[in-house]
Formats: sequence, C-alpha cells, structure tokens
Amino acid sequence: MSTETPTRKPDPEPREDAELGEQDPAETRDQKDPEPRPDPDDLPPFTEQLSQQLGGVKGVVEAAVPITLFVVLNPLLPDQMGPLSGLQWAILLSAASALAIAAWRAIRKEPIRHALNGLFGIALGAFLAWRSTDARDFYLPGIIQGAIYGVLLIVSALVRHPIIGWIYAVVAQGGKKEWRDNKPLVDVLSRVTILWGIVFIVKNALRIWLYYIDAENALGLVTLFGGWPVTIALTAFTIWAVRRHMKTVEAAGAPAL
Repeated sequence: MSTETPTRKPDPEPREDAELGEQDPAETRDQKDPEPRPDPDDLPPFTEQLSQQLGGVKGVVEAAVPITLFVVLNPLLPDQMGPLSGLQWAILLSAASALAIAAWRAIRKEPIRHALNGLFGIALGAFLAWRSTDARDFYLPGIIQGAIYGVLLIVSALVRHPIIGWIYAVVAQGGKKEWRDNKPLVDVLSRVTILWGIVFIVKNALRIWLYYIDAENALGLVTLFGGWPVTIALTAFTIWAVRRHMKTVEAAGAPAL
C-alpha cells in the first residue's frame, strides 16, 4: 500500500464574472449605463424653462385677452347701454374674461398662477376705473408697477446683483450661485438688466404722459403693444446675449458657469 499523500489540486482561480458579481449592483449599473449629467448652461433648456415661466404661447395669449378686450371695447361701446355705461361694460367683460380663463384652467387641472397674476392686476385696475368712471385709471396699477420694476432693475445692476441674473440662475441653473463667480457673465447680465430697466422706465414714462393728457385710447394701445410683445423681445435678447457670452468663453477654452 502506498503511503504517499494524495496531492491536493489547487483551487480554481475565481471567475471574472464572479468578481463582477461581488460588486455593488448599483455600481455595476452605473458603469454599464451611466446617465449623462445635464449641462446647467445648456441654452435650449433655458429657453424651454423660461417659456414655462412665461406660461408658454398659451399663457401669453391668455394674459393678453382681458386687456385687449378693454382696449378694443372701451372706445367702441356707446356711452350708455342700459343700466351701465360703455366703460362699465368694458370693465365687466374684461374682468369676466380673466375670471373665465382662471376657471377654465382650474377645471382642466392646469396651472393657474399666470391667470391669477393677470386677474389680480385686472381686478385692481377695474376697481379704480369703476369707482372714478375714468378709463385711464384702468391702466394706473400697471403704470405704477412697471415704473417700480424699472427702477429696481437698474438699481440691482448697479449694485452687481442684477435681477435678470438671478432669474437666469433660477431658470437655467436650478438656483445655483456659480454665475456670481463669473465676472464677465455678471457684466453681461448687468448690462442686460439695465436695458430691461431703461425700457420699463421709458415705456411707463410715456404711459404717464398719455395719462395726464387724457389720451386714454393711445394709453390703451401703448399698454397693449408695450406689454407682452416688448417682454418677449427683451427675453429673446437676453437669451442671445447669454448664448453669445457662452460661445466666446467656449472659444477661449475657459469653463462657462
């Protein structure tokens, strides 16, 4: 009988797939299918989110309906229509349209914040015009609000905290503050903010002048065409200015915040 001890075969080397099996499944998934990180400075999302802030095309149209009705109906309706004056009918129809838009959005379970913002402004102007029986007072809250916005915009840019910059940070960067460390970008957004402020002040200075010379029809037209059309134009210029800055930074090989 042999006394030799049987030689033990070496353990097989661990298989590669077994080693993979010991890894964290979540880590394995990340290695196989990594999710692309969104670029906070990607301009298409900026425009899409900014459109959402404005309410999109539908929101812009709905916001313009009440003021358009008042501007059109006030000079066309006769001085007296039954128990109410033409001005009062114009006020009622304008306010009713704002209420109807808000109610329709609520029924369809759509966001109503844009409709409520418009409704508040229309309600205050309607109250003032109804009480004074002066159509000019319908536009008075918007004139005061626009003038205040213009001053605040310019002051914010002068103290290097441009309001348009903060809006850009909320809309395009999820509220991050990295843009504050990018001096060229702060300069761009400060100049854009000053432009917004100048436009608001000039527009409302013209409206104040029309208010005092009792040119209510011209006041209505300036309010109508100087509202959303001007805001959309300024928004488009802002997007172009930021895009231009980003392309310049990219061409220079520096990181764009």
